[in-house]
Amino acid sequence: MGENVKSFSELTPELQFLAGGKGGMLARMYQAGYPVPEGFVILPEAFQGEKLSVEAWYEILALLNDIRKKYEGATFAVRSSALSEDSAQASFAGEFESVLNMNTDQEIQEAVYTVFRSRESERVKTYSSVQGMEQSHQIAVVVQLMVASEISGVLFTADPITGSYTSMIGNYVHGLGEQLVSGEANAYDFKLIRPKGKYDGPNEFEKYASKLYEYAARLEKELNSPQDIEWAVAKGQLYLLQARPITTLSVGNLDTYEINYSLMGDQLWVNTNVAEAIPDVYPPFSWSIAKQLDESINFIPGYYVFSGNICGRPYMNISRRVSVISTVLGKDAKGALKLLGDLYGQMPEEMRMPIHPFTRLEVLKVMLPIVMRMTKKSLKASRNLSQFLKETPEWCIGMRERIKNVKTKEELLALWKDELKPYFLEALSGAAMAAIKLTNVTTLDKKLTELVGAEDANTLLSNLRGGSGLASLGPVIGISKVINGEMSREEYLMKYGHRGPHEYELSMPDPLEEADWLEKQIEEYKKSDIDVEGLLKKQHTQYEAAKKRFEERFPNKAKWLEKQTEKAAKGAQLREEGRSEFVRAFRLVRAFALKAGEFTGMGNDIFFLYIDEVEDLLSGGTTKVMYIPARKENFEKYKALPPLPSIIRGRFNPMEWVKDPNRRLDYYDATMPMVSEPDSETLKGCAGAAGRIEGIVRILANPEEGEKLQPGEILVAATTNIGWTPIFPKAAAIITDIGAPLSHAAIVARELGIPAVVGCGNATTRLKTGDRVIVEGGQGIVHLKTGKDN
Repeated sequence: MGENVKSFSELTPELQFLAGGKGGMLARMYQAGYPVPEGFVILPEAFQGEKLSVEAWYEILALLNDIRKKYEGATFAVRSSALSEDSAQASFAGEFESVLNMNTDQEIQEAVYTVFRSRESERVKTYSSVQGMEQSHQIAVVVQLMVASEISGVLFTADPITGSYTSMIGNYVHGLGEQLVSGEANAYDFKLIRPKGKYDGPNEFEKYASKLYEYAARLEKELNSPQDIEWAVAKGQLYLLQARPITTLSVGNLDTYEINYSLMGDQLWVNTNVAEAIPDVYPPFSWSIAKQLDESINFIPGYYVFSGNICGRPYMNISRRVSVISTVLGKDAKGALKLLGDLYGQMPEEMRMPIHPFTRLEVLKVMLPIVMRMTKKSLKASRNLSQFLKETPEWCIGMRERIKNVKTKEELLALWKDELKPYFLEALSGAAMAAIKLTNVTTLDKKLTELVGAEDANTLLSNLRGGSGLASLGPVIGISKVINGEMSREEYLMKYGHRGPHEYELSMPDPLEEADWLEKQIEEYKKSDIDVEGLLKKQHTQYEAAKKRFEERFPNKAKWLEKQTEKAAKGAQLREEGRSEFVRAFRLVRAFALKAGEFTGMGNDIFFLYIDEVEDLLSGGTTKVMYIPARKENFEKYKALPPLPSIIRGRFNPMEWVKDPNRRLDYYDATMPMVSEPDSETLKGCAGAAGRIEGIVRILANPEEGEKLQPGEILVAATTNIGWTPIFPKAAAIITDIGAPLSHAAIVARELGIPAVVGCGNATTRLKTGDRVIVEGGQGIVHLKTGKDN
């Protein structure tokens, strides 16, 4: 057959793009063995101006006659298949023409021209404009055997409104499907309930339900997204007529960086821990690197740690992880779920976890090979952990120098692919291995709380630095050492210059790049008369007193406490050191990106390309540079939003949420009305660091505002990370919106003996600078002092 017209069986994957959304999908389904009525696609090249070429018309006639020989009295449907139609961004359903029941050659030719001309129609232009798409459409035309439908219907593999995956939702009419689309006939509704497709609907359709569920589940899995499927029953046979992504359940448009993973469905997203490490809005480059990190360590498909992206902010898809654990372990999953709560904070009582109804068999089938691969990788990382921690500083110095001295784009690309990328992904495995050791702290915390209560348990866990020190305390203790002449400025930058408030944001510099950063910190310390050593000694005294009280109450557990504390301290130190060395390797990705920007003439615009596009640019390809202005515009929009709720369930639109004066900041749940909290006189969060103190609030948006914090004020921030550490010693107490018992603010505050309440949800909006509050760190409560109390 010729090059301009292809039957469904002949349309190769390379040509499927030219066949448009509908034609490409029908060919793909036909070749995969789905029951798709025969047909062919007229590619755009078949048209010369507004007419079919003579050669193309002969190809069409040959294919029509082949089908007529097999099906007596065959009639045909002629439909558009625009290259932009039925994509994840826009369906264009019903916008282009469709012509049905065509019989003669002349009728079919006229129908082809009618459909081809519809690309210039007013309604297509209007729809394109609303979708922000190019208004000139390349169009292919599908000609397909019509089946005399007794029943026609659609099936959504997820609820297109709520995004729930609990059931597939369908409806149908008797006769042709056009009546269903136009609303001319009453439709019958039915459901196929997951995980096995149990049918709930009218009796007459039940005999076809299991086959439809089987096809739909397979298609959804193969296409990796929820599908809107058109189907029909003719002469007792079920046919599939079309499948397209459910556009309302799409993450958005990656080309323009309009991205919101919460729109994919009814899932629970949490950023309690990850927002603390990554408080900034990701530009496209940083996000694409985060995706690579997830791909390298995740053992659950569709579970994101760093790269679930809601308007540029990182979120974890916790319900995906919980669904998999629950499916595999059943009732035994409770312990695993409890541990998740300790790491990421507890869900509000009224909130329910949406569970994806997997079958145990499908989970095990997908996950076993991944788990085996990950186990092998983890064992290797565990064996190499001490070597990784030891060799990384030296390796990073060498690599930074090599990046600086690279002479060509080709050389830079080879260095990235062969050495830098494999190393920083290995470094992540090492850091993940080190982080596992932190479970020693959670286990001990639970046991001590049972024995001596939250306050003393917290104090007994405040000496995890031991003799060697925690990496997260390093930057703050190091500044004191520089001032006291115990450490040179060069040594300080070598050891801690890669750490900072924006260390996971590759488009932003770190202290190593800012010549005056360290001088500013030293000046601030001297001006504020900060005594870090004094704070540590004071905390150690409190620790010794708590330890003595414990030994008096439980004399036979003294050795147990010593052994367990040592184990927990080692776990905490390893976690912090692993993270620090990973960050050191990770920051080299910025050095690579800056060099790529230099070689390609892109400068800092390189951060508005995805990593695969940067690789393409370095190898001489033409990448999607034209989308940079749109990506920048959306990036700025996201940056202008306030921090989003730390727990999000269901489909969340931040642009609407931000307009609501009564919005909640701690969580958002699309399944229930969001009522703002009453103006009670307390704020509740997690116990971060023990201690009770009264003082004046100072709200800071970022650590760069640290000089505004006066010694003895209470620091209130959306979240804190290691970049905030140097200003901690000035604070009398710390309160955060986002955080969990094992978050950075909690661990560092505990070590410094500064009371802290983390994960309050909305402290930055409930409080204002100048308010007087009482912080009860060990209880996780903040009392607001009213005017009459002041």
